[in-house]
Amino acid sequence: MDAMTPGIVRSGSGFEGITWNILGQTYVPKAVTEDCFSWHATLPPGTFVPPHIHPDQDEFLYILEGRFDFLLDGQETFAEPGDLVKLPKGIPHGIFNKSDQTIKTMFWVTPTQRLYDLFWVLHNLGPEADPAEVVSISAAHAIDFLPPPDAESD
Repeated sequence: MDAMTPGIVRSGSGFEGITWNILGQTYVPKAVTEDCFSWHATLPPGTFVPPHIHPDQDEFLYILEGRFDFLLDGQETFAEPGDLVKLPKGIPHGIFNKSDQTIKTMFWVTPTQRLYDLFWVLHNLGPEADPAEVVSISAAHAIDFLPPPDAESD
């Protein structure tokens, strides 16, 4: 990865003009270096990121618009505009838009590791994507999705 160059990434645009469609959500990368990766995310009503773990990355969200519901280390909680959500490496978490409004947030992880590459692979898979394939692809990029709660009792 190249070193960060100084400058401004304007509102509505991404790093190198990139915009990803990640399972119905819009991700716009703002900066990427070996040490840190940030992106703006727009989550329509009813969309979510299933519970998962970043074994080797700390993740953060700064809430811009709307209310997020979280499952954080087994506990349900929420975050609203102006809140900073801290998701330490190794801690299971899920992110949900249970509202009827679109949510906007800034995400970032440190270090970047393979997350940037994962988003390229997930881009445009669409809602018909096979969940098992998404889980497998993600695991190959060091993101471990957890089984649904009802699957744990099987």
